[in-house]
Amino acid sequence: MNILTLFGSPRKNGNSRLLTEAFLARAEALGATVERVFLNQLTYKGCQHCDACKNKQEECILDDDLAPVLAAAAACDVLVMATPVYYGEVTSQLKGFIDRTYSYLVKDYGPKEIKTKLAPGKKLVMVIAQGHPKENLFADIYPRYSYFFKRHHRFAASWCVRTCGVYYLGDTEAHPEGLELAARTAEQVMGYEQGADE
Repeated sequence: MNILTLFGSPRKNGNSRLLTEAFLARAEALGATVERVFLNQLTYKGCQHCDACKNKQEECILDDDLAPVLAAAAACDVLVMATPVYYGEVTSQLKGFIDRTYSYLVKDYGPKEIKTKLAPGKKLVMVIAQGHPKENLFADIYPRYSYFFKRHHRFAASWCVRTCGVYYLGDTEAHPEGLELAARTAEQVMGYEQGADE
């Protein structure tokens, strides 16, 4: 299983990275191949809504560092999007990628049953590290993006690994339940069942 992991944090070793690596370590132990992309190291623009991807070519027309990432996301089996919560949202680095997935949509996709150029059946995992301890705050982030990727891009399933109250660098280590959730989620994504042979 091919997993593409997009790290949206500007901090390369922040709390969302720690959570994600717990997920990836278990997935790799179960046979996954993992590619890691740190979006903050790339140079790219957000979607320009030029509609070239609907009229001139199949892919996004922007020739920047995100172009190969979009191609890799189209080819992967599992897309992992990791982000801290900034002002109640994903980071701008990750949002830039999400907006560019507009290029996956077919022309006049609104009324069409199949709205995407992507093959069906991919899996989505969102890893969210939230500084605020109240779990009811910003709880809409995951369901919102899960909806879009399932409804628009025919992703088959989605999972969320979310830990709240991880404000300072390294706080994730004081929340072992988040790390355990990440590992269990990897087992679910990989189709592993407790008691089965590894």
